[in-house]
Amino acid sequence: MLNFTYSNHTDIIFGKGTQHTVGQHIKPHAGKILLHYGGGSIKRSGLYEEIIRSLQEAGIEIHELGGVQPNPTLDLVREGITLCRRHAIPFILAVGGGSVIDSAKAIALGAPSSGDVWEYYISKQPADFTPLRIATVLTIPAAGSESSPNSVITCTATKRKLGYGDPQLRPVFSIVNPELFYTLPENQLAYGACDMMSHIFERYFTNTPHTDLTDALCEATLRTIINNARLLRHGGLRQYDPWAELAFSGTIAHNNLLGLGREQDWACHAMEHELSARYDVPHGAGLAVVTPAWMRYIYKNHIPIFLQFAERVMGVTIPPRQPETAILEAIRRLEAYYEEMGLPTTMRQLGIPADHFADMAIQAVSVRGPIGGLQKLDANDVLAIYNLADK
Repeated sequence: MLNFTYSNHTDIIFGKGTQHTVGQHIKPHAGKILLHYGGGSIKRSGLYEEIIRSLQEAGIEIHELGGVQPNPTLDLVREGITLCRRHAIPFILAVGGGSVIDSAKAIALGAPSSGDVWEYYISKQPADFTPLRIATVLTIPAAGSESSPNSVITCTATKRKLGYGDPQLRPVFSIVNPELFYTLPENQLAYGACDMMSHIFERYFTNTPHTDLTDALCEATLRTIINNARLLRHGGLRQYDPWAELAFSGTIAHNNLLGLGREQDWACHAMEHELSARYDVPHGAGLAVVTPAWMRYIYKNHIPIFLQFAERVMGVTIPPRQPETAILEAIRRLEAYYEEMGLPTTMRQLGIPADHFADMAIQAVSVRGPIGGLQKLDANDVLAIYNLADK
């Protein structure tokens, strides 16, 4: 196990009706906020009115910026930065899923900065100042951004999708009410479950030995996601307890508790970011295509951890002296699960032509060189994985 320091200052306010308390939780921190959200769904559902009422009752001055899209854009982030500077706004409330929260974090980072916020996403340099504080009301359990230090933003001008992380960007608090997920479409359930699972895979598949506790936590969380997403898929989306299990799993999957003491990977995310940056595919859909192909490409060099995954997560019985048979069956079961959830499993299903694979492969390794922790991948490796994902 590797050395680590872990601190997570995000208060998780979990359960029924908790969105009505947002004003009282913000009041000790700020009297003026930027309310940041996506399209019209929070207004159609009535959540917008509930949030506004709670903020007004607490005497909070409200400035608004809506319009966040899936794969949130740098253009809107810059608009939010200008708004916060103009009105001296010290606090951002993000009401939405991972895209809204990631956009809020980028605004929080950029508003007090003397330079352009995109430079932090390119350079990965830590901020030498204090970003604005943020809080969230979660409407889509998926990205885990409600208690993570991470943000991913797309620059549409250059078609680059890059991530940035700083402990200062963890939200002050996040409200998680599973009742708010009842009206989500089924495809958001599928994308979210895949995203959560990938956040765990990026930590679980490691070269670091003697990580028994976090191995077991990863495996239990993966099984919880698989089982409860399946319950929602086949039993209807108006079920509180499966959503509660899934929402808590999504938070745990990406607050880095499961990554403590382990070398992490993150190759699949780097490869998928090229897909969603160029073709605006849903992040979870892209991960469902890339991840099994990555597994098939590298598993022969990492038999022990893939055998462990096969047995403890995918329930494969290991035949005597046939480890590869078991691993391939586990990957097949993972793909079958994605298909059961209505997810694509090939590049063709995403509508991504093979003649762009080489360019995307070069871009995937262009920021920091070869990607991945379990196994380093250069542009040729990434191209081979994209080709495997096309079959």
